[in-house]
Amino acid sequence: MNMSKVVTRFAPSPTGFLHAGNYRTAVFAYLFAKQHAGTFLVRIEDTDRARSKPEYEQNIMETLAWLDVRSDTEIARSSDRVERHKEILAKLIESGAAYVSHEAKKDDSNQMVDVVRFRNSGTTVSFHDEIRGDITFDTTEHEDFVIARAVDDPLFHLAVIVDDGDAGVTHVIRGEDHISNTPRQILLQQALGYAVPVYAHLPLILGSDRSKLSKRKGAKALTEYRDQGVLAEAMLDYLASLGWHPGDDREYLTREELIRMFDLSRVQKGGAIFDETKLFSINQHWMRALSDEAFVARGELVAADESKLREAVPLLKDRAHTFSEVREMLAGELACLFAAPEIEREVLVRKEPADRPGLTKSALQGLLEPLRRLPGDVSAEVVKDTLMPLADAEEAKGKGGRGGVLWPLRYALSGQERSPDPFTLISILGAPESTARIEKAIAILE
Repeated sequence: MNMSKVVTRFAPSPTGFLHAGNYRTAVFAYLFAKQHAGTFLVRIEDTDRARSKPEYEQNIMETLAWLDVRSDTEIARSSDRVERHKEILAKLIESGAAYVSHEAKKDDSNQMVDVVRFRNSGTTVSFHDEIRGDITFDTTEHEDFVIARAVDDPLFHLAVIVDDGDAGVTHVIRGEDHISNTPRQILLQQALGYAVPVYAHLPLILGSDRSKLSKRKGAKALTEYRDQGVLAEAMLDYLASLGWHPGDDREYLTREELIRMFDLSRVQKGGAIFDETKLFSINQHWMRALSDEAFVARGELVAADESKLREAVPLLKDRAHTFSEVREMLAGELACLFAAPEIEREVLVRKEPADRPGLTKSALQGLLEPLRRLPGDVSAEVVKDTLMPLADAEEAKGKGGRGGVLWPLRYALSGQERSPDPFTLISILGAPESTARIEKAIAILE
């Protein structure tokens, strides 16, 4: 096949919210087409009219737009091509390749219906799968299979073949659960004179319990991860890694690198596990790769003091794995960066030993003068070098030690029992604001 004319497609069914496994298929088909300067198509397979819903289709469109995995042509829908399907169905019946069968409906109604069956000669069908090698089916077991509920109601097997054939699809990249559909579809392609495309059946994506992900069993829609603050480039990178490797030990790949390196020969045959922990780790990498300005913009972050927010970005990059975590931190343990906290005496003296009364007050008082000597713009390392000797000195005196100094310092600055270390807080707050908060804590102890 002429690889300069590669055409791939992603043909999702809008009968539920699609999950990572579905979109991994889209990513692989997209990368393969782009690598070969080909065409990537998106077609909505809404032949199941009863279960296809507009909200599911809308979610597909949103997700592909977020991932920037876009169709190179106008997005098609199978339901818009029913007249074409009916035309092909009529030709199959006219040629004798298919026939109308009057039979009982497959339910308890005992109703008789006319379905259309493909006349199966029971031959052997062989094809080469780009991932699984040569595959052979004896089609006798398929008998004369149904291709339409009625002469004007074609089913999936016929619709997909007509739509792929008319679009000139050269490579069908899809999940391995479609392997069993392939022999029937090849028989139809041969009957209609369509070229048989190259097939590549991908391993399934499994949940943490090693069960198959399913859009009907509560698997997460990718837009849920988007709303958690996962970056599109992180999700694209992670989806590409599920069942495929670049051939070296690189863990993080840009879209351009993925397009350049993608190769179906390196797709594994076994199922891949969707691991949220791994996804969030990859997301943290791409969050850290952003400039501080881009970090604030991409996270849509706002705060009462924008300068303090920008100063907090390195701390946020170090600790958060998603932008949802970033926003939680800004509203929680880092809220102290934007407003002076309320503190309680009982918490302030929590680590003061009973045999060293007044340690908390004296320790805080001893920090004031060194703090006042610090410059306005000071790093956490300089603050630590300045104040840590005072904590070490208390450690040498006995019970209470460093904790008797560092705990009240951190609590006075943050008002939180869980917060960044006090040196980092001082470097962001600045010496004057930090001194004012310590003085307020001392006043509580008077």
